[in-house]
Amino acid sequence: MQKWAFINDGFIAEEKACIHFRDLSIQRGYGVFDFFKLKGNEPVFLDDNLNRFFYSASQMHLHVGKTEEELKDILTKLISKNEFPDSGIRITLTGGYSPDGYQIAEPNLIISQQNFQALTAAHLEKGIRLVTYEHQRQLPSVKTIDYLMPIWLQPRIKTHNADDVLYYSNNMVTECPRSNFFLVTNEDKIITPRDNILNGITRKKLLEIVAKDFEVAEENITLGELSTAKEAFITSTTKTILPVTSINGNTISNGTAGIVTKKLMQLFQSALQ
Repeated sequence: MQKWAFINDGFIAEEKACIHFRDLSIQRGYGVFDFFKLKGNEPVFLDDNLNRFFYSASQMHLHVGKTEEELKDILTKLISKNEFPDSGIRITLTGGYSPDGYQIAEPNLIISQQNFQALTAAHLEKGIRLVTYEHQRQLPSVKTIDYLMPIWLQPRIKTHNADDVLYYSNNMVTECPRSNFFLVTNEDKIITPRDNILNGITRKKLLEIVAKDFEVAEENITLGELSTAKEAFITSTTKTILPVTSINGNTISNGTAGIVTKKLMQLFQSALQ
């Protein structure tokens, strides 16, 4: 079955969807992106993702070249052409074909649709194991294409029998490379780091949904507080809410999803119905 992508001003067969190697995304790793999923053929939290995409572009001095309504029209047509429900869509904006490999040029806009694996009950039961690492992302509020550090850290993650890394800086926990981090205290207070993070869409929606049922706070979390956490979990577009079952080899919540985390999963799913 033919799959389609969109580049700049037109739809093109995915296998022919290419940009030139002179683009700053290849020369210097310069660009931004956003990603959202479809429920059936309907985008989930599309307005929030587009708002973040335009914000990221502006912070990186990249001109999108399309209005929000024009992007929505392109997305509607792409979804219709591909007939690929329950998938994900990535919108990428590159630094363009720079004349000297250093200056920003006219950006290339690339929109593609891809499959992603929804988490199974087994994944939710196993959760995710994290290992901490001291690092602060550049321009943390911007969703850039720069994933150099977490990819470089893959051997370390495997050596520590973990699944992903949890960053900290100046003794303060920040985020995972592709997800936001949450901690549940012994008083069932839900805390997520406030500073130097990417403001995830799932994070934002979860805070809104559960505020009437739980005490929630955006505040700094120290490394020491990880060892006293009653529960912990991460949020992202693809993982939604995933329990953290260990950090640096120390078991969290008996190695399973805690009561509060399970309740949050239920509340979040109910809100999406």
